[in-house]
Amino acid sequence: MNGASRLLIVCAAIMGACGVILAAAAAHLPDATRLAAASSMLLFHAPAAIATIAAADRAIVHPKLGFVAAAGFVIAASLFAGDLVLRQYAGHGLFPMAAPTGGTLLILSWLVLAVSAMWPRR
Repeated sequence: MNGASRLLIVCAAIMGACGVILAAAAAHLPDATRLAAASSMLLFHAPAAIATIAAADRAIVHPKLGFVAAAGFVIAASLFAGDLVLRQYAGHGLFPMAAPTGGTLLILSWLVLAVSAMWPRR
């Protein structure tokens, strides 16, 4: 496993921790639906990123495409969740259309993972 893969696993682990923190905040704050949604995105995609890196490392999926999919999960889920958290606490988002951009990138990352599983190994 290379350094970039390890970095993605570290980022995914931090995503998981943040997801639990946001779930706790959502459970204790009034009108915190944005935090619950942010938590879900982080908690769904953190293990997906870790599993994708593991599959790519073992060449179960195309390694380069698997890496791209895992990086997409980390970047896109963080973008989506970050926008929602900022809206909750600061009253504004990261930038216009940040959450939808993150969501679209998540969809694309899942599709890249599907392609990586079908890509022939050499």
